[in-house]
Amino acid sequence: MAASACAARHQARGLVLKVDPDRAAVTVSHEPIPGFMDAMVMPFIVKDTEDLTDVRPGDRIAFRITVRKGTTEVDRVRLVSAASVDSGMTLSPPSPTLARIGTDVPAFSLTNQHGTTISLESLRGTVVAVTFIYSRCPLPDYCPRMMTNFDAVRKRFADRMGKDLTLLTVTFDPKYDTPETLKLYAEQFKANVPGWHFLTGSAENIARVCSLFGVEYFPDEGLITHTLQTAVIDRDGRLAATVEGKDYSGQQLGDLIEQLLPR
Repeated sequence: MAASACAARHQARGLVLKVDPDRAAVTVSHEPIPGFMDAMVMPFIVKDTEDLTDVRPGDRIAFRITVRKGTTEVDRVRLVSAASVDSGMTLSPPSPTLARIGTDVPAFSLTNQHGTTISLESLRGTVVAVTFIYSRCPLPDYCPRMMTNFDAVRKRFADRMGKDLTLLTVTFDPKYDTPETLKLYAEQFKANVPGWHFLTGSAENIARVCSLFGVEYFPDEGLITHTLQTAVIDRDGRLAATVEGKDYSGQQLGDLIEQLLPR
């Protein structure tokens, strides 16, 4: 009872940057923890390594921090959002491939807002972040939030854009989102900068790229119902992490990218 009384416990949530099962450790970009610490990147020792079995970079987790006698450990790790292989929605057309973390992302080529063909292969040697939007999205906390998060990354790594870091924003509405439309859309966000490409292509190519990252979408009364997915590819072309949904910050995405950038 006395030992328990001396322990301080705090509930936390954050984005997983790195998992090290051998050290029973997880590195998290966590949200502010009231009364304990500000939002920051921290490596934590996990009490039970089985808690890390299904945890991957890009997952959002909730967990408990226990501070006792000068030591800190984490337990009660719970997945808040993990990239799902099968969410039960119908992709159009059906998904033939899904890139797996740690494996090479299959090659693809699309056209950017300036009419230039951009291939994934040509971006080898840079860290590549990929997200998906459509320019007519009316909901500020969906596609525009993806833009806001990427803009935060662009500002944070301004001197590395187009050199060590590339941002790809892919539309899943290629019939409407032509290069000209995407150029205007990028201008709204002051995003026509080196290293940030807004990509479109044929419906078939767009569907294939979306399927690589588990993005699902279908028309719904003139709009597009869709999942949200952000991926980070390392300098060697391997999928390093995926982040599902919209409930993460630009700072957390930047922390994830920083793990892969050269120092």
